Amino acid sequence: MKKILLIALLFIQLAVHAQLPVENYPVDAASIAQEGVPKGEIMKFVFDSSKIFPGTWREYWVYVPAQYKPEIPACVYINQDGIQWNAPTVFDNLIYKKEMPVTIGVFINPGIVKAKTPAALDRYNRSFEYDGLGDAYARFVLEEILPQVEKIKTSDGRPIHLSKSGNDRAIGGSSSGAVCAFTAAWEKPNEFSRVFSAIGTYIGLRGAERYPTLIRKYEPKPIRIFLQDGSNDLNIYAGDWWKANETMERALSFSGYEVNHIWGEGQHNGKQGSYIFPAAIKWLWKDWPAPVKTGSTKNQFLSDILIPGEDWQLVGKDYKFTEGTAANANGEVFFQDIPTSKTYKVDVDDKLTTLNLNAKNSSGTSFGADGKRYVVAGGTKQILAYDATGKEAVVADSISGNDLVVANNENIYVTSPDGTQKPSKLYLIRPNGEKLVVDEGLKFANGCTLSPDQTQLYVTESATHWVWVYQVQADGTLAYKQHYGWLHVADNDDNAWSDGLRCDTAGRIYVTSRLGVQVLDQTGRVNAIIPIPAGYASNLCFGGKNFDTMYLTAGNYVYRRKLKVRGANTFDAPSKPVTPRL
Repeated sequence: MKKILLIALLFIQLAVHAQLPVENYPVDAASIAQEGVPKGEIMKFVFDSSKIFPGTWREYWVYVPAQYKPEIPACVYINQDGIQWNAPTVFDNLIYKKEMPVTIGVFINPGIVKAKTPAALDRYNRSFEYDGLGDAYARFVLEEILPQVEKIKTSDGRPIHLSKSGNDRAIGGSSSGAVCAFTAAWEKPNEFSRVFSAIGTYIGLRGAERYPTLIRKYEPKPIRIFLQDGSNDLNIYAGDWWKANETMERALSFSGYEVNHIWGEGQHNGKQGSYIFPAAIKWLWKDWPAPVKTGSTKNQFLSDILIPGEDWQLVGKDYKFTEGTAANANGEVFFQDIPTSKTYKVDVDDKLTTLNLNAKNSSGTSFGADGKRYVVAGGTKQILAYDATGKEAVVADSISGNDLVVANNENIYVTSPDGTQKPSKLYLIRPNGEKLVVDEGLKFANGCTLSPDQTQLYVTESATHWVWVYQVQADGTLAYKQHYGWLHVADNDDNAWSDGLRCDTAGRIYVTSRLGVQVLDQTGRVNAIIPIPAGYASNLCFGGKNFDTMYLTAGNYVYRRKLKVRGANTFDAPSKPVTPRL
């Protein structure tokens, strides 16, 4: 009986194998060494001193084309899993025919942590380095490998000089190496602008299945990408490679990326990738040195918010830690540098000045309908108010606060976190000075703001990925506490670290986080993500004459960006926002 079952199983396997397409691809002439085409030099090295991936040992190869001249910094192509696609020969031929620029190839194997004894197994670092999201591998290439390459000299004594422009850098790979290449460009689009992805692993191994969603929500980045996969690629516990690559292509197209693809019927191998590699490389470098452009997204949320051609502008830098952005009725913007106890003002003509006062390590800031500037003074554990002349008054004592919002009716809501392990408190301070605890239990309650109609209070919970919502009652107390906004979290973080937040007049909620500004609709769904140039976003407000410029604090930096929307001011009379799309 067992013998019959084994024979039957064998026939089933043979039948399945027979149904798979035979992968016979012609060889592109660019993949064959051509007579009269000068050959570049290939050198092999070992790198075993990584600080980003400590303890790892790996080999890497450097290809230098014959046409390379040290006085002209060369373009760069990075490939994971060492030399693939017969790339040096392809580069020889394409560079000779001027179908790609003079490019130095760097072909890197994944790291291994070698076992201490022959009886033990090495630690294979490939999945950790390649499949995970985050900027670790991009930094490894930029900060460790490329500087090593520039220490090399060719056999005829030429030093290696690499271009530092992202427009002159391409990166590629297959399977996990492909998603690694895309991640490097995604995290560092100003460092890597061109991506070759063959049989890419955009599935649930270490979070890459999130990419199609993130691509649709993010403000588009200047990346050009070529995708390849076959319909008989893997379909296992982590996902369906073929469908995942199709989904990536649709997401990239939706978001305006310059994307090209070739689909086949192949399996999880490099056969079709090798066949199409020369055409893909020519397409990736087309029109060079013209820069890769950022396309136009079909994400209506982003289109309704962002002005084409408008980008972040630097307001100031070299602070210690900036926080507490708020605008007054004139559109003048104030922000705090907490460690230095300084308060800064940006007037409507963009002039930046420092206020002549000791800010007492103030953080959260909000303006009331009375025109006063209210702050959470961390240094004295007080809520303070400043009138137009700068005169200070104590509103409340003994509050270890973080952020606050002042409603049009002069009720004040204050978040009071006590670390990430103890439950936070929310305070209500009434106009008569009465102080009430209206909620407790959040894990590091941080930012707070009101909806445009001032009937909902939104509070960020920094130690998780949640924004909470409360309904404001007639007496100012809170009811119907609920998980509300579900925020995206960076791969190497345990929480979104959401902080300050504000609404626009349509009711959208803008939340600062480690990923930048996440924009929610009125039902709590993140529709858009706006990354920032540097630092972690900590707080924001809408300022300027028309309250249509977002001012954002981010650690050492303060930025601004003009938008299509208008901010909702809590010192104004409540106004009903538009009805959300459900």
